[in-house]
Amino acid sequence: MTPSEAPPPPAEWRSVWFRRAARPILKGLYDAQLHHGERMPSSGPVIAVINHIGFLDGPFAFGCLPRPGHFLVLDKTFSGWMGNLLTWSGQIPLDQSHGDRRALGHGLQILRRGGMLGIFPEGGRGRGDLAEAGKGAAWLALQSRSTVVPVACLGTRFTGDLAASWPRLRSRIVLDVGEPFTIDPIAGVPGRVRLERASDEVRTRLAGHVAESSDRHGIPLPTDMPPDLIT
Repeated sequence: MTPSEAPPPPAEWRSVWFRRAARPILKGLYDAQLHHGERMPSSGPVIAVINHIGFLDGPFAFGCLPRPGHFLVLDKTFSGWMGNLLTWSGQIPLDQSHGDRRALGHGLQILRRGGMLGIFPEGGRGRGDLAEAGKGAAWLALQSRSTVVPVACLGTRFTGDLAASWPRLRSRIVLDVGEPFTIDPIAGVPGRVRLERASDEVRTRLAGHVAESSDRHGIPLPTDMPPDLIT
């Protein structure tokens, strides 16, 4: 897909306005903490890769990361009032079942404009340990030469909680920004191999940062898949 085939980018003011509204709400409901926000580049194309454990991860990252951006969100979330809110605020629906060139093209547009794109490489809520991850973030990084920033999201779900559970009010939830890195394309190898190696680098770096952050903040990852997602 070429960037011209993707939908036009959303009005930037909507994303900024919604973020400004979301942050005080989150901080009013929870002990919402951001650590090492200074590691996030203030300009240029950035892909924030975030582990995914609970329902609140997306709003938390969108509202409290130090830089506004747009996030890839599963298309099944785009229904009812929530879908209207996601669309209005500039989030990008992602059809995981067949791989979504349209969503990736849209994300590539944002990155080539020098924006920030948020991605949950695990694809859905789970243990958050990056045992498995998709290739979309790595593909976008290779195509756009963007900086990749690993972000650990902690405290939004614990073992036994349902996928749609919200954390207990005033509980501590943490976003911990890791060290940025870039992916250097490997010359002389097929594109498929290049993508595989880039994907493994993204997964490994994010997994390491999440594990280290979990230990340092004393907030364990859930040990289960959300019970209501298990069929």
